[in-house]
Amino acid sequence: MTGRLLRIARTFLQNKQSNCIIPNMSSSSSAKKLRVLVDMDGVIADFEGGFLRKYRTKYPNEPYITLEDRRGFWVSTQYGHLRSDLCEKAISIWESKDFFVELEPIPGGVQAVKEMAKMENTDIFICTSPIKHYVHCPYEKYAWIEKHLGYDFLEKTILTRDKTVVTGDILIDDKPDILGVDPTPSWEHILFTACHNKHITPSSSQRRLLSWAHDWRGILDSKRPLTR
Repeated sequence: MTGRLLRIARTFLQNKQSNCIIPNMSSSSSAKKLRVLVDMDGVIADFEGGFLRKYRTKYPNEPYITLEDRRGFWVSTQYGHLRSDLCEKAISIWESKDFFVELEPIPGGVQAVKEMAKMENTDIFICTSPIKHYVHCPYEKYAWIEKHLGYDFLEKTILTRDKTVVTGDILIDDKPDILGVDPTPSWEHILFTACHNKHITPSSSQRRLLSWAHDWRGILDSKRPLTR
């Protein structure tokens, strides 16, 4: 596994200036399929829980923010408001080795993605943003995906800092505002509820997925063309 993932990580480093890694998604056989993009951190991998555990272990005497009190997408920003030097301490957690690969799955997420992959006329991709400190992150994201979703999903993984350039019908993501070079991306953003966004009232046009225990199948079916 290590050799395969190292080759993939090297590909990322060689192409980091292009800002994204996108598998070939142009096959004619998938032209009529529903394309679902699923974010990783905060949607199928427990970034917030993993961060809090490692932060409290590394800085046991520093103040911390409980998951119930988390507000805003950027963890480091809220910690910086708590005390200015805590911003860099927070960042040091997810820049450290083994942070991403050791994240626990969010309940139901892995199973839901596997079920999506088996659905008729459905293409499922993991669409995740690597951090700019790329020494560990890209490799560990691929390692996490292989561990929890299987080797075949390495071909269905997209690493990009700009998700608006990726074509799809649905993007399930916990980030409330997803911006990029394309102001009108092709996908509908389904906001996945997380501790940092549960207090936000979405716009009337934005749908939520409260958890993987809720009706994600209904959301997918709502985007399929009606059959006569």
